[in-house]
Amino acid sequence: MILKRLILFVGIIFIALACNKLDGPEKPKNLISKGKMVNILIDAKLITSANSKNKIIMRDSSLNINTYVYEKYNIDSLQFALSNSYYAFHVDDYEEIYTLLSDSLEALKAELKTIEAEEWKEKTKREADSLAKVFKEQKINKDSLKLEVINEKDAIQIDKKLLEESIKEIEGLVEPISD
Repeated sequence: MILKRLILFVGIIFIALACNKLDGPEKPKNLISKGKMVNILIDAKLITSANSKNKIIMRDSSLNINTYVYEKYNIDSLQFALSNSYYAFHVDDYEEIYTLLSDSLEALKAELKTIEAEEWKEKTKREADSLAKVFKEQKINKDSLKLEVINEKDAIQIDKKLLEESIKEIEGLVEPISD
């Protein structure tokens, strides 16, 4: 009976001591600011989402993928881990960081789509110019090839459809960071 009470008493003391740190991790002395944390996470996401061809290019240019972000922002892994732990415990701050991160990645995605659309438009223009040059050099007229003449409205519709298809192909380039 006395042994049971002693075990119960010791158990309660251990529980009280274990719950003593419910206020979360201490604020690190060198806490990374929210803005800098967003930039760090963006770079980390972009590096992790790079395809193998891009990773080979980075490796060949003497870029250490594992330490690039730390070197760029002049931090170390411990500072990042402590800051990340602090922000993770303070959910409101962490949510704010991830909202900014998500918005930034969406803006980068939209910018990428715009750049790729412009590149595609330039490429198709060059191809059309090349074909026109070949037709001119070979003195081939469209009627002899029995080509269907497309009016400008139809050509614009075709261009829009092709652009939408190419945008759908690149939709999955940027994915959320997984822990």
